[in-house]
Amino acid sequence: MAINQIMIDELKEEEKETVRQLLVESYQQYEHEYQSAQVWEEYLRNIKASVDNPDVEKILIAKSEDQILGTLQLFLSSDKAYQKPELQISSPVIRLLAVHPEARGQGIAQALINVSLQFAKSQGANQLYLHTGDKMHKAIRLYEWFGFKRDHTKEFYNHDILVKCYRYDL
Repeated sequence: MAINQIMIDELKEEEKETVRQLLVESYQQYEHEYQSAQVWEEYLRNIKASVDNPDVEKILIAKSEDQILGTLQLFLSSDKAYQKPELQISSPVIRLLAVHPEARGQGIAQALINVSLQFAKSQGANQLYLHTGDKMHKAIRLYEWFGFKRDHTKEFYNHDILVKCYRYDL
């Protein structure tokens, strides 16, 4: 898939279904790594419902022409992002970064992260956080290449999966 120009915008109501489908297609590759079909189905339900989460501050989308190729969600704290005030993150948190499988490797995730960094700075934050799991090897390499550092103090378990935290110091 050849991409001309990437535009980052905020999600509009009429784009929600397209973004739900994009999230499912982007995360589908991890299905076989879940210990049970029930846990995978729960994860899919949560991903789909996330587009309507009232606690999300912004949902960004990456477009080329009229096609949505990527998305991510921004929250203002760990309480808003995960209902986990005990993590004590009072800076913006990225969740559910997704790029369509056919559009990967073309700078879409980087563009979304760059806009997220600008957002965090506009909020007066000193950090930008995200959480991920071991199964997301390529994403972790991207985050580390970008300059995110592991923050063991803000990690937690979801079922039996360690949810790793990465922090970018602004």
